[in-house]
Amino acid sequence: MSATYVGAPWVDKYRPKKISDIIGNQEAVQQFVSWLKAWKPGAKPALLHGPPGVGKTVTVEVAAQELGYELIALNASDVRSADAIKRTLGPASHYGTIFGQRGRLIFLDEVDGISTAEDRGGLTAVLELIREARTPIALAANDPWDPKLRPLREACLMIRFNKVRVTQLVPFLRKICEAEGVKADERALRIIADLAEGDVRSAINDLQAVAGGRKVLKPEDVEWLRARNRQYGAFDVLKMLFMARTAKEAKEVINSSLIDYETLLQWVHENLPLQYTDPEELAKAYDALSLADVYLGRAKRKQRWELLRYFFDLMTAGVALARKGKYHFVKYQFPKKILMMSRTKKARELREEAIRIIASKCHLSRRAAKTEILPFLSIMLPTPMGQGIAKWLGLSDDMVKILVHEG
Repeated sequence: MSATYVGAPWVDKYRPKKISDIIGNQEAVQQFVSWLKAWKPGAKPALLHGPPGVGKTVTVEVAAQELGYELIALNASDVRSADAIKRTLGPASHYGTIFGQRGRLIFLDEVDGISTAEDRGGLTAVLELIREARTPIALAANDPWDPKLRPLREACLMIRFNKVRVTQLVPFLRKICEAEGVKADERALRIIADLAEGDVRSAINDLQAVAGGRKVLKPEDVEWLRARNRQYGAFDVLKMLFMARTAKEAKEVINSSLIDYETLLQWVHENLPLQYTDPEELAKAYDALSLADVYLGRAKRKQRWELLRYFFDLMTAGVALARKGKYHFVKYQFPKKILMMSRTKKARELREEAIRIIASKCHLSRRAAKTEILPFLSIMLPTPMGQGIAKWLGLSDDMVKILVHEG
């Protein structure tokens, strides 16, 4: 069982006070500090990106304090709309401070949280803020590689923060134990650091969970931490899948994935040729993946959801066990199908709306409108007769353009 938390959260108590106190990512930290010191109007904003708990936010906060900036910090998930961003950050980006500091530093955290359609222009407002700002702007994101964030990436200086190494985490955890009067076994600290997987905040919280209120910390006191399931994004999930040495390891990847299983199928399909260069390995992996796709289609079409277990087994264990040689690192790619679907979303929506209108006007099912009317109408639309039909149906100009293009 875990020990009870005692006193203030250690993650706040041992938060860095100076730039030199920050654990790991020294190169990224110095890159940000150099950017802030050299900043002039017209310079690019800085986008700090990397996994949670590696020091992005604390770097901005500590650097602002040490270099004498007034920090205006907001979480993007709290101001997702264009109006909220302009109302909150617009004035701060144009006017100076009255407190005698060097100036203002605007910090917008978790900008990857404003990339969805329901954010009502939030990303556009951030880009406008960047173009018009007279103060330095720093942004942070866990995963800035969403295609919708491409304009933001191009407008910023990208500063990469990596997972903090175990060799850096263990001495830091040992110092906290010494300050708290806890005699910690080195093996126990190593287990905590290993399980944190580079996340300093997680490591501190885990340490307080197991050591708070104790005088001695032994390896058996931290073993329960191993039972927890962590969740990961697409790149980490792919790495875990392709590194798996047993069927059990491969199948556990599904439980650790933040993305849904159909999207994961697209990621695996896209990156198989990159990971498996041996033709025999690639053929076996694709055999497993194609059979997985068959089971998925049958499960959805016939509502036979018990078949999903075969889909999961083939997509994970089937693919992973096709590898004979050693795992080698590759740079994974975003699935082209998902990119294409994103780019053609508006066109597909207009096409479906046109089918709905045709079905309603002609008293047909949508299936009949799609298969019996639409192919001929697409060819006729450029003609005067087709234009008259489009007017009678009530199709918009955009719908007509999409259907003519298909024809």
